[in-house]
Order: sequence, then structure tokens, then C-alpha cells
Amino acid sequence: MAYGTPNSIEDIEPYLTDIRRGRKATPEAVLELKNRYNKIGGKSPLLEITKAQALALERKLQSENTDARVYFGMKHWHPYIREVVPKIIYDGLKRVVGVALAPHYSQISIGGYRRAFDEANAGRLEADFVESWYDNPLFHAAIAEKIKEALTRFPDPEKVELLFTAHSLPERILEQNDPYPNQLQSSCKSVAEILKRERWSFAYQSAGMTGEKWLGPDILEFLGQLSRRNGLGGVLVVPIGFVADHLEILYDLDVEAKEYARSLGLHLERTESLNATPAFIAALADIVQKRLKQNVR
Repeated sequence: MAYGTPNSIEDIEPYLTDIRRGRKATPEAVLELKNRYNKIGGKSPLLEITKAQALALERKLQSENTDARVYFGMKHWHPYIREVVPKIIYDGLKRVVGVALAPHYSQISIGGYRRAFDEANAGRLEADFVESWYDNPLFHAAIAEKIKEALTRFPDPEKVELLFTAHSLPERILEQNDPYPNQLQSSCKSVAEILKRERWSFAYQSAGMTGEKWLGPDILEFLGQLSRRNGLGGVLVVPIGFVADHLEILYDLDVEAKEYARSLGLHLERTESLNATPAFIAALADIVQKRLKQNVR
């Protein structure tokens, strides 16, 4: 399961309405989002990438003698989760393992996938939902490999700041002891240990414009702080909270953050997204197979 993305500029307004649970966005908000999509070529590749991930995962599972079919559904656009679950039932399958393509749990984010999944299923399938997989070693290894590749773009990799990022959420989640921040810190630490990097940083990105306070520090604010550090050889952004190219990567990082870093005189790069790379598909297969072995009902 993935977040979903509009298929065209014309889809943006109803897509925003879906995210806002039926409340229409202001014309200004719609225009702003349209401008962002236009700057990345008019649409996000998320749907195509999710299709490729599903197909690759199915092939990987079957190559390892796990007789499974892989379906994909979106939380906020077609094909909706509610459209896909009936197809699974129609195809005669009896058990489903649900995996949201976001490693770290929050009631706001992953909880939304869980609700959409449960409402669509309504008890008709034996269902097992993987609520988080932030601690999967193959996921950590896949991220570490992307970091190693990206560091070769810098003249002196040892002087480069590793800046992990993830989607910000409203700060009110802290009042509910939401595990999201701690799971993020755990994932970052595990990846840094693989790389034998004692020094690394973390910032949030892509905060919403809702009027309430969101988790920080924000990446742009943090880049401003880094620009004042002596001897810094560049910044490598590692969006560990995301597993595919989409608007928050292609605009928020590749356009907005890069332009701001340039204005500060910083050399900023980011790691390539995991997308449907073999290392990431191996991690997803591991997550599914471990859950199947647990035989959770």
C-alpha cells in the first residue's frame, strides 16, 4: 500500500479533497500544488514505481518458493485500497498480509492505512497487517548501500554531513507517545552503524500548512545551521522515511532544498530512492516471509 498520487494536473483538486476527507482546499492551495507538480514534469512517478515494486516482490517471493500474489492499493487515489481488496477476494485468495510502503509507524500515517485496509476487508479475509518494519536489517543495508554510492559524488566524503529526513507530522503525536520519532532515530542509528559513521543528523521535511505546530527541525532551517559550520564538505540528504520517488522527493528535496542549499553556498546531494531495486525488494520479501512464518491470524 502506498499514499497515492494524482495521475494528471486535472486530478489535483479532487486528490486534495480526498486527503482532506471531503473538505475542498482553497484555490491558492490547489494552485500551489499544481505549480509543484509542473516543476517535476506534471506528475509523480509513484504509481508506476509502486506497480514495479509489486511485480518485483511477487517474482522474488515465488523464486523463493513462497506461493503468493502481490496486489497494490493506494490510500488517497486510484487504485484505492477499497477497490483492490474485493479483487483479492474475487480471485479466491483466503489470506492477506498488508504492508504499507512506509517503514515507521505513526497512528496518523500507518494508522490510516490500517483503517482503510480493515474497512475494505470487513473480516472477509484472514488478515495480517505489518504495522512497521523500521528495524529490518535488509532495509538498513539497502539504505547504507545508497549512501555509499552517493558519497562518491563528493571530493572529500569524510567531511560530508549525513542528513537523514522523514515526513514531518503534527507535534501533537508526542502527547500520545507515538513511536514515530523513536523508530526514525533507531533506523538512522542502525544505518550509521553499518557505515561506521559516528556523526549524523536528522531533520523533518514536507510539513503541512495546517496552522498547527509540526515536528522539527525542518530541513531548510537545519541547512541554514549547517551553512555556518566550518570545514563542511557538503550535505548528503538521506530520505530514510520514503522508499520511492514522488513529490516530496522530486520537489521538496530536488528543487526546493537544493535551491536553498545553493543560495547558502552548500553542496547538497541526496541518495537515490530505493524504488524497485533488488536490495529493497529483498527487504520487502524478508518482511513478508517473516510474517508468514509467524502464522499470525
